[in-house]
Amino acid sequence: MHEEGRRVQNTVNSILRFRGTGLHSGRSISMEIRPASANFGIWFRRRDILIGDAMIPARWDMAEQSPLCTRIVNHAGVSVSTIEHVMAALAGCGVHNALIEIDGPEVPILDGSSAEFVRAILAGGLQSIHAPLHVFEVLRPIEVVRGDARASLVPSKRFHIDFEIDFDDAAIGVQRKALTLSNGTFVRELCDSRTFCRKADVESMHAQGLALGGTLENAVVVDGASVLNPGGLRHTDEAVRHKMLDAVGDLALAGAPIMGAYTGIRAGHATTNALLRALFTTPGAVRLIECAPEMLAHLPGRGVHASEIPAVA
Repeated sequence: MHEEGRRVQNTVNSILRFRGTGLHSGRSISMEIRPASANFGIWFRRRDILIGDAMIPARWDMAEQSPLCTRIVNHAGVSVSTIEHVMAALAGCGVHNALIEIDGPEVPILDGSSAEFVRAILAGGLQSIHAPLHVFEVLRPIEVVRGDARASLVPSKRFHIDFEIDFDDAAIGVQRKALTLSNGTFVRELCDSRTFCRKADVESMHAQGLALGGTLENAVVVDGASVLNPGGLRHTDEAVRHKMLDAVGDLALAGAPIMGAYTGIRAGHATTNALLRALFTTPGAVRLIECAPEMLAHLPGRGVHASEIPAVA
């Protein structure tokens, strides 16, 4: 195999540092993304856990099926939640190996999107590793249905996402978008789209002690036909773009890039995780293969530059 074929795994080039508020706890949390060796994958380490196992693999079978965020838990019961935005940033920028050290139970929400993570990753650059990259090739259609939510994966030579949402609030309504996540599409089209919620849901969550760190600085809040954020929306279809961003992060828990087409209809974190569980437990549904050079050219993050981050972020 030629040199390009052997240098296809990536890690970050330097330690990337972040500090921000946890969406649910409201506490200040610091986090670092550190370089890692070939075949390490993505792992979290809770620096505030001094006794016992503080390491948590970012993997589909470690995820608890939660409707509000993605939470992973190791066998000792140590967890990290709201990992989907940083996982999306890593996958969208083509980072395959990293150690994420964090001093609290959830990833900082920052501005509610992946933009700050993406900006730091691209500014620091990537480090190529002399090791072949493997990808999961979807071999047969897989679908899960949970109430009115539906998610599926079908064979495809590209990583493709088609998403549809339907909300009563006129500020959101019915939105649909489809993208092939090749050559920096995630950075250009999705990374700056923020999490969103309804004003009534915010009030309900606060009453339950949830989303204590949520503000108009880190979430889009709608009330009927109104967007309550002073700056308005970054995209007219920001809501469906953010759901696609979440799907990229949740699918990254596969542990390697997926070659397949994902469709989500009203799907959330729990539905996408259920889809991965079905994919990996259905005989003959998927196989792990070495990434060929022609496949490599179409992976998320390939050849992307910091200048492609949307100016609105």
